[in-house]
Amino acid sequence: MLLRTALTVIWVSAAFLASQAQAQQIYTCVDGKGRKITADRPIIECIDRTQQELNSSGTVKRQVGPSLTAQERAAQEEKDKAAAEARAREAEEKRRDRALLLRYPSRAVHDQERVIALAQVDEVIKASNKRTSELAEQRKAIQAEFEFYAKDPGKAPPGLKRKLEENEHSSTVQRKFIADQEQEKKRVNQRFDEELVKLKQLWALREGSMSPPASTAKN
Repeated sequence: MLLRTALTVIWVSAAFLASQAQAQQIYTCVDGKGRKITADRPIIECIDRTQQELNSSGTVKRQVGPSLTAQERAAQEEKDKAAAEARAREAEEKRRDRALLLRYPSRAVHDQERVIALAQVDEVIKASNKRTSELAEQRKAIQAEFEFYAKDPGKAPPGLKRKLEENEHSSTVQRKFIADQEQEKKRVNQRFDEELVKLKQLWALREGSMSPPASTAKN
């Protein structure tokens, strides 16, 4: 009997506390018609506007935002996605900046790497120019052979004609290759120029962060 009485008291107490907690939830808002509405649960008339949840003392506990339509939710998701992508781009840019500063801690290091990169392209051009000169000498020899058939070029051996065609093709390839390498030198210089603009900013920021405060510098 005593056990049943104790359980009953506990159940009644829990129910009372739950009802008290429910009663402490107060929502208030001003609807579309200008009416101030108060309720113990989110107010359906204010679903499209901000509501205030109040404490039992009447102070604002939190703001409850308006419920979004499907179209509004889609727009908000798109906005959140764009913001996340912007944060990702910013993080990636910072990562690249750190890597660039680590690779080129000074102007001298950057200038030296530019010199090395351009020298590598120049070596390739030099080799191609050498090959072009060799092809020019071969062409002279082939043309000398063709002089025997100057009066009747149609009698020139097929092999000799093939040599001339191959020589002309190879010479064209080399000329195009050299032109491409000259463009590559321009791209290398452009890349280093663009890096230098960014690096100057990064070096300045680094120097600024390493400088002692004004008061310390005076001491």
